[in-house]
Amino acid sequence: MTPRTPLRFYGDPLPDVDTGELQGKLIVIEGPDAVGRTTQIDRLRTWLEASGHAVLDTGMARSALAGKGIQQAKEGNTFGPLTMTLFYTTDFADRLENEIIPALRAGFVVLTDRYIYSIIARAIARGENRAWIENVASFALVPHVVYYLRAEVPDLVSRVVVGRGQFDYWESGMDLGLSSDMYDSFVKYQDKLIRALDSMSDRYGFVTIDASRPPDSIFADLQRSIAHLFGGVSRTAAPRPGRGTQSK
Repeated sequence: MTPRTPLRFYGDPLPDVDTGELQGKLIVIEGPDAVGRTTQIDRLRTWLEASGHAVLDTGMARSALAGKGIQQAKEGNTFGPLTMTLFYTTDFADRLENEIIPALRAGFVVLTDRYIYSIIARAIARGENRAWIENVASFALVPHVVYYLRAEVPDLVSRVVVGRGQFDYWESGMDLGLSSDMYDSFVKYQDKLIRALDSMSDRYGFVTIDASRPPDSIFADLQRSIAHLFGGVSRTAAPRPGRGTQSK
């Protein structure tokens, strides 16, 4: 692996973490619900492992500390906006400290299905203060690259209808009272998420991938870009959350 500038934190570093020891790669796949993130991560993991890389894949609500509690709260539809934001942030913090950093220290490629950006986007969609949540999330590491799988709402609707045949309560943002109809609520909520992610793209250096295309085309783009990353091409780090630019 070609030497790179060591990973760094957006804000104050976690105690006892020497970023110079983190020799792995941190690759984030972002995007709205039903855009195909999980499919691409599964394919990327298989490809990277076949290429000789040790890979950890992780994602939201999978931590030992908070994952089970999040699932239980979602089943009862009992999340308030602030509780949701802090619960998911706790989940991320636990995975960062106990999964992501140890894997990077061991030289793994870490593929993560969403990162702090989705936590921020969800908070914005629910009316939380952007500067506050960006500051709360500033303990995160700056990834080597963030791939933003972007599609418009009609593409997401088609994938839900064809793939699952029904809309999810939380993916539809039904807790926000946008509409009593789950389809209408899904359209309005996912549009909010897409606009929030769009507003972060330049600020955090997202690499935008057109996710309205077939999965094979998306995967080919990701393969080419990640191969380039392993070739030692440098990437400009994103700014610290809450500083340097105005909220959009």
